[in-house]
Amino acid sequence: MQKRQEWTHPIRRYGSSAAALAFAFVAVACSPTPQGDQGSAAWAPGVETGQEGVDPLLVGHRLMAAGEYDLALDAFTRATLIHGLTAEMMSSFGSAYLGLGRLGQAEEMLRRAIKEAPDWPAPHNNLGIVLMERGKTAEAVQILKRAYALNNGESDAIRDNLRLALEKFENSAHSEPQSTDNNAYKLVQHGGGAYVIRKIP
Repeated sequence: MQKRQEWTHPIRRYGSSAAALAFAFVAVACSPTPQGDQGSAAWAPGVETGQEGVDPLLVGHRLMAAGEYDLALDAFTRATLIHGLTAEMMSSFGSAYLGLGRLGQAEEMLRRAIKEAPDWPAPHNNLGIVLMERGKTAEAVQILKRAYALNNGESDAIRDNLRLALEKFENSAHSEPQSTDNNAYKLVQHGGGAYVIRKIP
């Protein structure tokens, strides 16, 4: 009996300390890490980093509508890495070059877009604008007529551009064609990738 008392005596003596120590271990295990919210984020559902952002092609079209042609060109360049140099990308580049007044590059890119997608009215329309502004009025009329036919006459933008080209063509017999490479432009977007060009006074 005495031997049992000697055995149980240490438990009575250190029981409260052992319980306190066990509680401390549990508390440490359940407490947040020293980094606070950053450390606990490892255990919480986080943002999926692999999630794709907004398509830069869409961003580029929004920037075009806002008249931010330099930024649109940058966005289209990024979009090429995703989509490749498709007819839509070439048309987008051509429209951005047109907005920047870089008519030679605009013409080249829009011709390539038309070759790639011959039944798409938007690049025909925009090429017609470029040709008209470069003094190539006769060809501009033909291209815009083609755009108007492809669109079944439903686009106000294409109709307005064709009307302007026809007026220029009628007046071209009385004056020499003039390049307008240095003029400032304002493109008004009318949907479907077609634009109406307006001179900035």
